Amino acid sequence: MKPETFDFYDRTSLKSYNLDKTMQDQLNALSQLDVFTRKHCENVAAITCRLCEYLHCSKGFTEYCTICAYLHDLGKLFIPPGILQKPAQLTDEEYEVIKTHTKIGYEMCIKDERLRPYAAGPLYHHEALNGSGYPQGLTKKDIPYEGQIIRVADEYDAIVSKRQYKSHVGITDTIKILIENSHPNPNNIQSNAINKLVESSKMGKNNPIIVKTLIKVVIDDINYEIFCTQEYVENLKENIKRLEKAEKYYYKMKSSKDESKEQYFYEYTKLYLEKGEDINSFLTIKQEYEDAYEKRKAKIDSLYEEIKNIKKLKV
Repeated sequence: MKPETFDFYDRTSLKSYNLDKTMQDQLNALSQLDVFTRKHCENVAAITCRLCEYLHCSKGFTEYCTICAYLHDLGKLFIPPGILQKPAQLTDEEYEVIKTHTKIGYEMCIKDERLRPYAAGPLYHHEALNGSGYPQGLTKKDIPYEGQIIRVADEYDAIVSKRQYKSHVGITDTIKILIENSHPNPNNIQSNAINKLVESSKMGKNNPIIVKTLIKVVIDDINYEIFCTQEYVENLKENIKRLEKAEKYYYKMKSSKDESKEQYFYEYTKLYLEKGEDINSFLTIKQEYEDAYEKRKAKIDSLYEEIKNIKKLKV
């Protein structure tokens, strides 16, 4: 049977940009990261690439921004595993250690002439428009556009992905958090400069235009997941129908009193069986297909409901 294949982050144009050679050095660097951080970097790069496309960025900027995103957590190479992979909530002291990964990653890029052009990824991805971010507490006018894009991609994947230290959060709830973080909240401002405070209090942490764009990306990807799942459902349906025919002849075989007719129905039953199926196992396989069919149909319904809920969100 046709395998079910869907990767939420796989629908990117990375291959069309021919980034393989360009990214070889930084991908080698990422290979040293723990599996969770490495997968996170790949996801953030994929989301960043999609955001750039939907924001109508130039091909050159999209390439650049995608590589910056791949590198954004490079500094976590030097964060103690006991802190980076801690299953419980971090202490204030441990959180301060985690925050150093931005400067560490930046310094690693600056020291390597091949990675130097992409140092903005590690340095700016935790800066917030309202000045509440780190490491420099910059505000919108001082945060490069790539940093603003990567921040949204990073925050989305960090919340929605199931990590070793937290539970999975639904897509709609994740987007709600990003929207909330795009609204002004003066209590988050850390700057003491009055003019900076007044300016920043009008902004949230995230760029609302990028968050709106993320919603478009997510809806398109959910629609793509529905398409892939529907293809799998149709394949399951075909196999169920095939095995229903086999089942009909199988029970005729079982009830037959005539040996020649029994053999006749046996051979007919076998005609409908495929590789990996036999007369003793196909009914079990048919039940598995039926269970999978019902499960995937329910999944499609839930995905449509997810889109419906996301479309109700207002940035």
